[in-house]
Amino acid sequence: MIRAFAAATFDGTTVVHDPAVGTNHLPPRPITAGCLGLDDHEVAAWPLADPAALALDYPLSMCWSPIVRCNLACPHCLDDKHVRESTAAERSAAAGHIAASGVLGVDISGGEPLLLRDLPDLALAIRRQGTTVVSCTTNAWHLARRAPELAGTLDAIRVSLDGATAATHDTWRGQDSHRHAVAGIRAAVAEGLFVQLQMVLMHANKHEAQQLLELATHLGAGGVTFLQMLPIGEGEALAAEQMLTDEQAREVVDRLTVPDGVRVRLRTRTSAGGFTVLRADGFAWRNTRDATDISVFIPVTGPGDLRLPIPGSAS
Repeated sequence: MIRAFAAATFDGTTVVHDPAVGTNHLPPRPITAGCLGLDDHEVAAWPLADPAALALDYPLSMCWSPIVRCNLACPHCLDDKHVRESTAAERSAAAGHIAASGVLGVDISGGEPLLLRDLPDLALAIRRQGTTVVSCTTNAWHLARRAPELAGTLDAIRVSLDGATAATHDTWRGQDSHRHAVAGIRAAVAEGLFVQLQMVLMHANKHEAQQLLELATHLGAGGVTFLQMLPIGEGEALAAEQMLTDEQAREVVDRLTVPDGVRVRLRTRTSAGGFTVLRADGFAWRNTRDATDISVFIPVTGPGDLRLPIPGSAS
């Protein structure tokens, strides 16, 4: 499948960012800078890039949470629900800062981003310069309704599923959440959106990891990302009971039988270290290197403010 990626060259090293999976790759052949269509099978076979090894002064990719509101109340949520939510004008300005910052990819999250009427406009504003690809992470309650207007504005959509079955997923996300998510995934795929499923991997749902891969195939999703729980926000209270070590998570993923055409990634806490997040109130932070806390907390008033120093570095 040909889909959207973003590429840039840093001190002679070309990096390609995958907006669906969230990975960065080192192409073995010359690649044109900017947003471009590439075969996802080919990109998946390329070596992974280590952002820390590139000595960048800004992140390759980031998360933007322009909304605090959510229609669900998940007990493992990372978001700080006490911050002020941005106005439409502030969201528009932030989108411009992101577009001009040099990042290759941004994932619009929340809260629940599909509650934002201006979501398509924000995505288009970021993509307008032709250098950044845009994904969106959603619980998918409203995806079936909004999929037609999101097609053509997003490069990928990531749907949170914390269980392959309704019994498990709805335990974490609330009654009927699984049904709405499945309907949303079907609608998004029908509209030509590339869908990546995401599961916060915990002791309570790790037994359904294989079933989730099979569900992805059945629904036409392109892959599954297993996210290690981060002990940040409300999820901190569940860490002792539910959090796997990176080694335990790797054992779960290594035992899976991956169907043809399905992209599987494990985002360990180690790989989440140093990741940049822009909050709804206009402040940005980077995760600490072990992704157990936040650091480098500053207000973003222009593109340069997103060039946060990496925790533990001399910069």
